[in-house]
This record gives sequence, structure tokens and C-alpha cells, in this order.
Amino acid sequence: MNNREEIYALLTLLFMPGISSLRIKRLVEASGSATRLFEQQNGNWTVTKALYEQITGEINLKEAQDRAKLELEFIEKSQIQCLTLQDEAYPSRLRDCDDAPPLLFFKGNADLNALRVINMVGTRNASDYGKQLCATFVQELKELCPDVMVVSGLAYGIDINAHRAALANGLSTVGVLAHGLDRIYPATHRSTAVSMLEKGGLLTEFTTGTQPERYNFVGRNRIVAGMSDATIVVESASKGGSLITAEIADGYHRDCFAFPGRTTDSASIGCNQLIRDNKATLLLSAEDFVAAMGWNESTSQKPKAIQRSLFLDLSTEEQQVVDILQRLGDQQINSLVVESNIPINRMNSLLFELEMKGAIRMMAGGVYRLIE
Repeated sequence: MNNREEIYALLTLLFMPGISSLRIKRLVEASGSATRLFEQQNGNWTVTKALYEQITGEINLKEAQDRAKLELEFIEKSQIQCLTLQDEAYPSRLRDCDDAPPLLFFKGNADLNALRVINMVGTRNASDYGKQLCATFVQELKELCPDVMVVSGLAYGIDINAHRAALANGLSTVGVLAHGLDRIYPATHRSTAVSMLEKGGLLTEFTTGTQPERYNFVGRNRIVAGMSDATIVVESASKGGSLITAEIADGYHRDCFAFPGRTTDSASIGCNQLIRDNKATLLLSAEDFVAAMGWNESTSQKPKAIQRSLFLDLSTEEQQVVDILQRLGDQQINSLVVESNIPINRMNSLLFELEMKGAIRMMAGGVYRLIE
């Protein structure tokens, strides 16, 4: 486990009442690390002034530390990976979101920074139509993009069908949980969750003992949306968690797609509304999706060599982006962020400058291509 003291400090912060994850993230960013929010006095930890000013009400530091120690023991015994925002294994797409969790717990073997990541979400009361859509779409997607990773929430309905379809087709699949890794909810999905540890994994921001309360699912949904290139809503009623995930994805400037359904089907009302309101692109097949995302073979071929002398005024970062596009072919912004490790806000500026210099152009589906 990377940097045990830093993880212990983060766990201590998480167990302090009155300090939200977002506030912890900002405090850590401001100070440079979680350990710097504490100081040693006579062999004991105390909080720094910067941290003390953020604490609301009385706090029992020893109690928070004791809980952190127990959590750390469980993590080490269960061979769980703890991912801080500084870790390379932390999902880089999620890291660029303002409300990214300061600490993630992961068990499995998936690459959370896979080149192509989608999430499939929908109603817990999936119809036969929705279940078949999951199976057919994932099977077709495997043929077109054999390296794609499928993310969902391990819930009843569309979620579990998406996970099982991914496993059936040999695709990596990650379940994002609304509770700690000391349990599986719902328990009936335990066998699928175990299979996912061999081909994917389980991810959460919640510590042990956390109940799967309703408000935790909204937090879970932001991770599902934030770590993915695109959100696919298969079936949804007029209200529900999948619509929240779609809304969050839109706020993160990620692509969103929805399968249409009959106007008389209650499980398709939400999808039809997303399409009607231009909040999601209508989706009919995996081929449509791959084309919209620019993931088809024609756009993944390497372009001809670029005369770099034409772009003598490129900055170091701009040249880095050009080199990636020349090496890998057409790419979306999230893929460029992953490959370059350049923050998404900075990447937006770089891509704009490169377009102005005539080095690249944006194609359909938000794909960037070098100009020959």
C-alpha cells in the first residue's frame, strides 16, 4: 500500500465529524498532503491551525485515530488498494472533477485508467427489453472495442445485467458501491461481485460500517459518471438514479446516450425525455455508439507523418498532445488527459490553441485529429 502514513491521515480526517469529503480534498490540495494537516507534539498528533479552523464543534481526535487504525487493519488484511488523489492508479478522469473523493478503496485487477471506459445505468425494475439491450449492446461492443471497460453500480436491474453481460463477453467491469467493502449490497449479487474481482473489481469511497443509505447513492453516481468517458442510460422511469447520473455526466462535460423505448412503457419515460430534451444522444446500437465516440477502426488508425516543421511555435505541452495524436491516432479529450497526465482544464486550453494554430481539428463525437 502506497504511503501508509498519508492514508492513515486521510482516514483520520474521514472519521472526523463535521468535515465533508469535498472540504478534506480542498484542505489537502491547499496544504500539499493530509499529513501536513497534523503536527506531532510529545509523540502525539494534534491538528494544525489550518485544520482546526475547518472543524465545526468539538472533536475527539483520539476517537478518529482509533477508528482510522481499525480501518487500516481491515484494509491491509483484506488486501484493498487505497488510492489517494496523487496515486497514478486513481481514476484520472474522476480526479479532474471538482468533487472527486480524496480517497478511494478498490479491490480487483481492473485498470481504472483504461483507454476506453463507459458506464451503463438504468432502472432497478428492468424489463425483458432492457435486459436484452444490455446483452446485445455489450456483445456488439466487445466486437468493436475489445478493450472497453464497463462501469455500473451493482444494483438490481440494468446495473447487474450490465456487469453480467460484460463478464459473459470477457470485458473488464467495475462496480461502484454506496457502502464499504465489508459487505455486498444487495447480497444476492455476491457471486457476481466475486467474479468481478477476477475480471474488474469493486470501488467505493465509503469506509467499513457504512450503511447503503439513499443519500450515499447520489455520491456513488458521481463516481460512476466521473470515471467514465460516456454514460449510457438503458431504461429509466421519469425519476431515478440513472437520470441523476446522466445529469452529473453532463455537468462533467461527458457524453451521454440513451436507448429509446415505447411511449407507453414506464421504464422508458426517462430515456425518451433525455433524448427529447437533447440531454442524451439517441442510441440504437453499439455501432452507433462507437461511431459517435470516434472509437471505430477508421478513426483509430495512425495518421500519416506530420511535418513538425510546420508547427515550430508549439509549446512543450502542445507538442506532447501532437505526439500523442500522431502515435495513437484520433483521440477524445479524456483519452488525451489519461495519456498526457495533463489536467482537463489545461487540456481544454491546449486543444483550443492547437486548433487556432491549425494543427488539429475536432471531429464528430468530440474526437481530435491531426491535420495532415
